[in-house]
Amino acid sequence: MDSFSHKYGESTFHFVFITKCRYKLFRKRWHKYLCRDILQQLAKRQKIKVISLAIGDDHIYMIASLHPTMAPSKAFQLLKGASSYALFRVIPNFRKRCPRGFWGRNGTFRSVGDVDTNTVVDYVDRQNQLPLNHFI
Repeated sequence: MDSFSHKYGESTFHFVFITKCRYKLFRKRWHKYLCRDILQQLAKRQKIKVISLAIGDDHIYMIASLHPTMAPSKAFQLLKGASSYALFRVIPNFRKRCPRGFWGRNGTFRSVGDVDTNTVVDYVDRQNQLPLNHFI
C-alpha cells in the first residue's frame, strides 16, 4: 500500500490503448521507443506510476498506479489525449493515416484489486509485444 498525505491505499489499474481502426502504427522499433518515452513522461508529469508497459503493433498494455484522488477514466483521458498530441507533433505522417485521432474510441481499463498485481504484470509481460524492460 502506498502512503499519501493522511491516507494509505492502493489504486492500481490495467489500461489497454488501441490505435484507431487497429492500424499497425508501431511496427517500427523507434515508434515503440518514442511512444514509450512519451507515455513515461506524461505519467511522471501527472504523478502516475507506471509499473509495467508493453507495446504491440496496434495497441499498448499498461499497468499503472494512480493517486487516490485521480479517477481511472481521467487518467485514461489524459494519457490518450496528450500522447496522441505528442505523437502527431513528432511524426506528422501519423496525421495522414489517422486524420480523426490517433487512439480509437474503444479501450479498456480495470482495477487490479481483484487479482494479484504480479499476475497482471506476468500477463502483460507474456504478450507478443516487447516489454518495457526489453527496451532499456
